[in-house]
Amino acid sequence: MSQYVFLFLSLLSVLCALSVIFAKNPIHSVLFLILCFFSIAGHYVLLNAQFLAIVHIIVYSGAIMVLFLFTVMLLNLNSTTEAHKPIAVKFAAVLSGGALMLVLLASFKTAEVHVATGAADMKMGLVKNLGQVLFKEFVLPFEISSILFIAAMVGAVILAKKELN
Repeated sequence: MSQYVFLFLSLLSVLCALSVIFAKNPIHSVLFLILCFFSIAGHYVLLNAQFLAIVHIIVYSGAIMVLFLFTVMLLNLNSTTEAHKPIAVKFAAVLSGGALMLVLLASFKTAEVHVATGAADMKMGLVKNLGQVLFKEFVLPFEISSILFIAAMVGAVILAKKELN
């Protein structure tokens, strides 16, 4: 049964990703991207990483994509008012995308596949185990990343603040 769910979610992810690229309307692209994120969260559930699936839905589909949707709606992007890019820019985009694809394929070629077996691996994605590993083994990087996020927020507030004369 889980094979069929995996195949359905994989097909949905690929179709939504292609729809993001080929959709004419930018709002439709954002909505297809949200649907793609939901299907990826389904993959996390199949991997028994429920916490990661919920965080993925909250952070990406809930916050970032809504922000993108409002940005696209506020910019009012239309193909009639948008300047067409020269062929050299399109060629450079295809070339850089192809180079990225080659690098990803080369990295996947040497990757090892780990199949979860046994009861110990089935508890891997649970919140309790994730919290224990996070706060025992990775407490310093966790705290450093929180300081980095605070510094980024302060920098954004300083950049956005209007100067008073």
